Amino acid sequence: MRFGNPALCDSDMSIERSLAFNCDECHVVNMRGSMTRKTMAKKEEIPAADPGVVREFLGHTRPFKDLDPSVLTELSERFTQDFYPRGTVILKQAESEVTHFHLVSRGGIRVQHREPDGSVKLIDFLGERGYFGALGIIKQSKANHTVEAAEDTFCYLLDREEFLRLVHTYPMFAKYFLDRFSGDMLGVAYAEMRDRKPFVSGQRGLYLFAAKVGDIVQRPPEMMIGSATVQDAARKMTELSVGSLLVVDEAGTVIGILTDNDLRTKVVSQGLDYATRIDSIASSPVKTIPESALAFDALLQMMNNQVHHLAVERDGQLTGVITAHDIMVQQGTSPISLFREIVAQRHIEGLYPLANKIPLVAATLMQEGGKATDITRMIAVLNDHIVARVLSLLEDELGPAPHQWCWLMLGSEGRREQTFSTDQDNALLYDNLPDEWDRIKTAKLYFRRFGNEAVKHLASCGYALCKGKMMASTPNWRKPYKVWQGYFDRWMASPEPQAVVHASIFFDFRPGYGAYWIGDRLRDHVATAAPRHGIFLMHLAKDCLKGKAPLTFFRDFLVEKDGQHKNRLDLKTRGLVPFVDFGRVMALKYGIRETNTLARFKALADQGYLSSSFHAEIRDAYEFQMQVRLVHQLRRLLAGLPADNYIDPVDLSDTERQTLKEAFGVINSIQTFLRDEIRIVE
Repeated sequence: MRFGNPALCDSDMSIERSLAFNCDECHVVNMRGSMTRKTMAKKEEIPAADPGVVREFLGHTRPFKDLDPSVLTELSERFTQDFYPRGTVILKQAESEVTHFHLVSRGGIRVQHREPDGSVKLIDFLGERGYFGALGIIKQSKANHTVEAAEDTFCYLLDREEFLRLVHTYPMFAKYFLDRFSGDMLGVAYAEMRDRKPFVSGQRGLYLFAAKVGDIVQRPPEMMIGSATVQDAARKMTELSVGSLLVVDEAGTVIGILTDNDLRTKVVSQGLDYATRIDSIASSPVKTIPESALAFDALLQMMNNQVHHLAVERDGQLTGVITAHDIMVQQGTSPISLFREIVAQRHIEGLYPLANKIPLVAATLMQEGGKATDITRMIAVLNDHIVARVLSLLEDELGPAPHQWCWLMLGSEGRREQTFSTDQDNALLYDNLPDEWDRIKTAKLYFRRFGNEAVKHLASCGYALCKGKMMASTPNWRKPYKVWQGYFDRWMASPEPQAVVHASIFFDFRPGYGAYWIGDRLRDHVATAAPRHGIFLMHLAKDCLKGKAPLTFFRDFLVEKDGQHKNRLDLKTRGLVPFVDFGRVMALKYGIRETNTLARFKALADQGYLSSSFHAEIRDAYEFQMQVRLVHQLRRLLAGLPADNYIDPVDLSDTERQTLKEAFGVINSIQTFLRDEIRIVE
């Protein structure tokens, strides 16, 4: 048979192997009948495939589509085609010789593996553009798995010698087929996601993810002894055209840093004597960063510590000083400019429009090459500063609180995993009050007003109200420490369904502003108590097992069947939540204080609770999904649409779809691991 040959429309066909053709398009549209597949004895018995049709198919299939067009055209003439009725065993594990590379053009293939104990494990379902036979040919071994037609299936076939010629001529072929879900393949998917449709056109790159701190520093640090005067320091800084001096003691040990900002705010504005010793006004200790760190990490550290200078370190020695200005000059517009806008605001209303600038900063970072971990870290830092500035200005407006308190970040805020479709999840925790009615009443009235006003201002900044009212404006979620401790103890001791719901939000809390020590004390309590509550952990694990990988029996995406998001994939609920839930359960089981999902995975691996290979697998799968989610949300925002989590698989490239399916497949591994780790009683 020649696929797409008009002459076939008039040819005689047996009842056993009847094909219905569309004569106008000359494409197979249906198949009927069943037969027992005979072993192919001669290569000549395999019918040729239409080169034009094959050329079009390969042009949309990796890794063939990356070949030079002339090579692809020549290769298309070497493919044959064949048909496998449903139930046909095409290759049998450890018995069949692998004579051809198979590429599925239509239908479905089931791949199974027989374990040493005789059990059969389902490995994969292959649909259109799926392949098999590559590994056996490259390894020159018999079939590694049993391959069976799950439905009537057409395949394009390439002879073993021709396939090996490609592998030897083009090393990318061997790499592609041996490393389906390797870091390199992820890199290809990331690159396609970034390049297929740029977010920001005509904007200079930041190079934040390529430039090292050591590359930006151009001169050794300037130092001055601490007994020198302010006037001496100002003169030296002017002569050398530098914005800072490292301050040293008599032994030459660095004891602080003096910046031009210190001269303005601590000397000039305060009318301080110019004969003042510089060691009395220098900032200490000096914040440092390794030479090998990325410029992006330097920016994050400056923003987190609210400093503009970092001493650069190599092998314990200070080799220079890097400033935010240095990075901005080298890289163009920096996220730190938005950070400066935030901290410079003197009125809460001035913060309202600033959150809308975060997607533009994130878009530039992503276009530059930042991955989801980098982007969400930056979003979290900027969001944290907006929240902190709102609360600080509100405290100035209402007057000091009558008691020490801590603002808690919950849910995705607590995990530092905010994207662009995140509502408010927060709470207010204050220290235990003395048993005096007047002070209790005063505190309650103050924190009620503070919680209500804070939530209202954050909503005006663009952070949507939580539909479940998990916010500090709700009376239950602004309480003293002993009440909060009682909440967590009760949820863990008597895990009702509502406790499991609360676990997904409250157990990811972190202190975000105020007296951090109160929030840290509560986190320590939860980390210590949780491992002792096996029934609670079992309920959390059972909830984690409810969600299934969003793939159909034939490994197609499981999309919404109706409603507003029909034919779209709920990436957050179906893809990401199982990973987040898994990280939470395991962290609680082993008393790990981390709340970020990737940080939880790393801590579990570092402490030996996850193997290094499994850690890499779940980390890559989770982060790739986050990348797809962020790209989707950014494109919607930049198109003037609201951000959401519903992905249309049609919008993804072939590589992105395949990689996303591989990522979803890891959900099964997570759930299998969890069943073994936590004894679950049905």
